[in-house]
Amino acid sequence: MTIELPGAIAGYFAADATRDADRVARCFTRDAVVRDEGKTHRGRDAIRSWKADTSTAYSYTVAPFAIATEGGRTVVTSRLEGNFPGSPTNLRYFFVLDGDGIAGLEIVP
Repeated sequence: MTIELPGAIAGYFAADATRDADRVARCFTRDAVVRDEGKTHRGRDAIRSWKADTSTAYSYTVAPFAIATEGGRTVVTSRLEGNFPGSPTNLRYFFVLDGDGIAGLEIVP
């Protein structure tokens, strides 16, 4: 099933598919916050490091299949498959958008 994602979110998933941490970091505003696996990453440099670490630790694919709005955030549910414990799984990505960038992202099971 194909869903239509806002530009910034589509850009994030496209960048993530390349495993290019710099490209992923550029999807975010300068002072953006990412919460994933119980850790908080603040600012583009921290986000770049987070993505570089996850991209080298695991091989995975992400396939968004649902989108909704919840509490002012855009929620994208995706199928995540790869060489990590618990694969495959569905994850929910809670995005806060600011103009053309992502100001916040929380990833939860």
